[in-house]
Amino acid sequence: METAAATGLTFRDAVDSDVDALVALIDSAYRGDSSRTGWTTEADILAGQRTDAEAVLAVIEAPDSRLLTVERDGTVVACCQLEHRGDHAYFGMFAVSPALQGGGLGKVIIAEAERTVREVWGATEMHMTVISVREDLIAWYERRGYSRTGQMTPFPYGDERFGIPQRDDLRFELLVKPLV
Repeated sequence: METAAATGLTFRDAVDSDVDALVALIDSAYRGDSSRTGWTTEADILAGQRTDAEAVLAVIEAPDSRLLTVERDGTVVACCQLEHRGDHAYFGMFAVSPALQGGGLGKVIIAEAERTVREVWGATEMHMTVISVREDLIAWYERRGYSRTGQMTPFPYGDERFGIPQRDDLRFELLVKPLV
């Protein structure tokens, strides 16, 4: 496993002045034509925005939460949300610049996120939710040690802050990984 230093990455907590760059990064990784450069696109199942400035700022400012920001050569190239929830942590808002996807960056970032929540919060599990029809993405997480739970929550149809669904069978599945 490559280390952050070996990949030239710098990890830090996001600050208010990062909001616009982070919104642009997250949207570019999942929505619209720019997202098709990478493999994490949701453009065929969701239109519209992936997030907005208000949602990103809420993660930055929330207690027991951090938005881990990843830079290479002073440019934001990835991010992920980490939230302390008792004995486990929640992993979300994960985005890697589409131009850099497929090169192993995601593996380094998720490993750093797992290390961080173990060391900082003593978390024994990492939880995340993934749109259940995203089989390729779920398989990627399974290769990182995450397990499908079958526990589903509804997609927020009608709330365009989360995008405009292009199909009627979207829901979120909980994935879990033990960190001990």
